[in-house]
Amino acid sequence: MHRYEDPAFFQLLADSYERLLGQPLLPRPMTARDGARWLYEDAPFAVLAHNTDADPCFIYGNRAAQRRFEYSWDEILELPSRLSAEAPNREERARFLERVRRAGFETGYRGVRITKSGRRFMIEQATLWELRDDRGAVHGQAVVIPRTTDL
Repeated sequence: MHRYEDPAFFQLLADSYERLLGQPLLPRPMTARDGARWLYEDAPFAVLAHNTDADPCFIYGNRAAQRRFEYSWDEILELPSRLSAEAPNREERARFLERVRRAGFETGYRGVRITKSGRRFMIEQATLWELRDDRGAVHGQAVVIPRTTDL
């Protein structure tokens, strides 16, 4: 089973989001299986998640994220998440990630990102949160990107 089909991973995304932000990730209640499918296939916003490695790699990217960043599922899973930003923007991105590690989440983020082909775009109104299970263990971080603008 691919992670995007995994109801347990979906529950981690959805439950940690709701626990930290006090609101649901999905627009309406769904079973874990239906929610996992909707979030991956149909969500009108990009969702990405990376692991807790020293140089975190993406562990999830829904179809909207794949289209925006121009990577397939298999390609995105091989990508260190830092490479989603250009080198000059990586330090700012690292500071943002550290703020999220301390606070648990941050909303309203904007920053420049880069596609596989090198096109630059601005992510806007992004929300990043810690992927914490119900025992408080951190499994990585995830982001919802509701809006982007080509640069």
